[in-house]
Amino acid sequence: MATPKEPPDFSLMLGGPLYQIWRKAFLSGPALELIQRRVLVITLVAWLPLTILAAAEGHLFGNQSLTFFHDIESQVRFLVALPVLILAELMVLHRLGPAVKLFVERGIIREEDRPKFNDAIEGAMRVRNSVFVELALFVVVYTVGIWVWRNEVALGTPTWYRVPDGAGMHLTLAGYWLSFVSLPIFQFILLRWYLRLSIWFLFLWRVSRLNLRLLPAHPDRAGGIGFLGGNSFAFSPILFAQGALLAGFIASRIFYEGQSLSSFKAIIAGLVGFCVVSILGPLTMFTSLLSRTKGAGMREYGTLATTYVSDFDRKWIRGGGDGEAILGASDIQSLADLGGSYKGVDEMRPVPFSLNDTIRLAVAVVVPILPLILTIMPLEELVTRLFKLIF
Repeated sequence: MATPKEPPDFSLMLGGPLYQIWRKAFLSGPALELIQRRVLVITLVAWLPLTILAAAEGHLFGNQSLTFFHDIESQVRFLVALPVLILAELMVLHRLGPAVKLFVERGIIREEDRPKFNDAIEGAMRVRNSVFVELALFVVVYTVGIWVWRNEVALGTPTWYRVPDGAGMHLTLAGYWLSFVSLPIFQFILLRWYLRLSIWFLFLWRVSRLNLRLLPAHPDRAGGIGFLGGNSFAFSPILFAQGALLAGFIASRIFYEGQSLSSFKAIIAGLVGFCVVSILGPLTMFTSLLSRTKGAGMREYGTLATTYVSDFDRKWIRGGGDGEAILGASDIQSLADLGGSYKGVDEMRPVPFSLNDTIRLAVAVVVPILPLILTIMPLEELVTRLFKLIF
């Protein structure tokens, strides 16, 4: 019988046209080295020309309209969210690749399914490396992306990037750079992350269709695949960046359009829910398999427990221990161990993630939004309330 070949390396990051461009431009090594250089160059290309052009047009500081350095939304987008999205590549690289290897190392993939598992990895890598897919993202950015920003995101008041004229509003020089260079860079990198998330979920879907070897009594309470929920935290920087974007958007509306934080409660809750569901929701495709594993485990461990407890009762309760001393008897410890195993099966979750995994992702979204509380509550009052809650 031929030995199944080792699965190919799984990586969402080490491939694709943009990755090859980074390599040729000396902005990345083969394993995403030079991350500081990449963050610096991309951020400067997106942000520095805006600063120079806004200064040349007299829109850097002042009180006549929303100036460049007063535009919290743009500063957060290019100086916080954009670097975080780039830095997130290393966390995903270092966590997802080893996580995929666990399927084989822990024997979760059966020998007869190894070829299908390898095919799933190779299929994901083909999509990752597709020139057509990234070109499609480029087209979307320069069509839908620009339209959405101009019609749904850009402020309706005079700003450093758009000023009124006789016929309405027109872009400044800085506005043209923002519209056709800075925003497309940001949107492309963000959409590229959504592409990688889609590849990851497609891979997991194919794996969930396999006959996985799950253990109902596994201590992770997820049959042995609880590492999927734990490693979902690798995507937390992306959620942090999303939260920062919303925080910048809300801050601009609060300070320059007179809106209040309370009017955005539904949007904030919606973003938190959407982000958490978008990361953990696809893991529910393992629910059917986990439920069947738990059902089988309850029957098997229930039968084993009945047999053991019957023998234990016959020996120690009805038979008086057959002359053995009960103190230190291994039967007592075995009974306790069996009870712990049965309880573990009974507590097995229908999803490969826990409440803690959910909370950690939600916190990643909320953290950059928290400073906006200061717009409705003075810092001293906020600290006082927190102090009372703690003590």
